[in-house]
Amino acid sequence: MDKSQQFTSLLDKVRKIVAGSDPREQKLQDICQLLEKEVLYYNWVGFYLVDLEGDQELVLGPFVGEPTEHNLISFGDGVCGQVADAQEMLVVQDVSQENNYLSCSPDVQSEIVVPLFNSEDELIGELDIDSHTKSPFTDEDRLFLDRVGELVGGLF
Repeated sequence: MDKSQQFTSLLDKVRKIVAGSDPREQKLQDICQLLEKEVLYYNWVGFYLVDLEGDQELVLGPFVGEPTEHNLISFGDGVCGQVADAQEMLVVQDVSQENNYLSCSPDVQSEIVVPLFNSEDELIGELDIDSHTKSPFTDEDRLFLDRVGELVGGLF
């Protein structure tokens, strides 16, 4: 199965998870597990949610992979914080070249972060994926994860 076919199949599975009757938190966890298991270079998959009560911070939500010390990330800090500020997807193919990078693990080589918006177009969180491979993310990953982000945004 090529990458395009794999992502089409995975999108169908994500749609089923989103449409299911589980609580939102469980759906997010299931999506993390699905993506980490099915895409070999997605080594850490997690959600950061906007702290609606706080001062422009992202709070770690469901994730799969090594634990991280970054439970709170301020807007502007690291790749996730930059995405929160810009509200646009960011792909870093080599994190060693990133000046404003928050290291979660020495194994991480690249990262892609997708902003999540609710139906009112408000930023509600992010989908963060780390890879232990340099430069693994293609336009197909971008399109696929953008669609996943749209589906997840519908949960809020």
